[in-house]
Amino acid sequence: MVTVPLLLVGAGGHGRAVLELIRHCGLPDPVGVLDDDPASAGLPGVPRLGPVAMAEALNRQGVAAAHVALGHNARRAALGEWLAGLGFALPVLQHPSAVVAGTARIGPGSVLLPRVVLGAAAEVGAHVILNTGCIVEHDCRIGDAVHVAPGAVLGGGVTVGAHALVGLGASLRPGVAVGDGAVVGVGAAVVSPVAPGARVGGVPAAPLR
Repeated sequence: MVTVPLLLVGAGGHGRAVLELIRHCGLPDPVGVLDDDPASAGLPGVPRLGPVAMAEALNRQGVAAAHVALGHNARRAALGEWLAGLGFALPVLQHPSAVVAGTARIGPGSVLLPRVVLGAAAEVGAHVILNTGCIVEHDCRIGDAVHVAPGAVLGGGVTVGAHALVGLGASLRPGVAVGDGAVVGVGAAVVSPVAPGARVGGVPAAPLR
């Protein structure tokens, strides 16, 4: 967990959710937020410091930690790796209500929102969003920059490849594999492997056009 005030990147809806998490943890407010949208209203009570490119100067001024609060998987991963290359620490952010097994492992820059359950020996990559109320059971393997949406349930031993999206309320049977960059639709029941880049939905899940 972060121990120093950090810089947020992204002032949209996910940024607001991350800000609430930080405040629920009793941590100091972020030093500021960066966003490339000049029309962005920023985040409540947090200074908007300019576009994302300002991160390099802020790091030189002593801002040591950052978090990319963007929902877009590829953009979140790219910016997270860029910030790490500049020397920023990318702490894991975990809501106090999350239940995390002592044997679980979580990569840098990831976030666990309220009521997440992460099971025994589960491994979560870097820049991952485990969103509100999702369940990731024992021995799951979650690749970098995955988004597991609210209410999704992953049975034991599920593998989710990098940059994949598991949609709202989806259920994945134990041991199933979802390939890199795949999208699992809202409420889908995944009972067979999902190929890299595929889009599936329905009960049972089948390829979507």
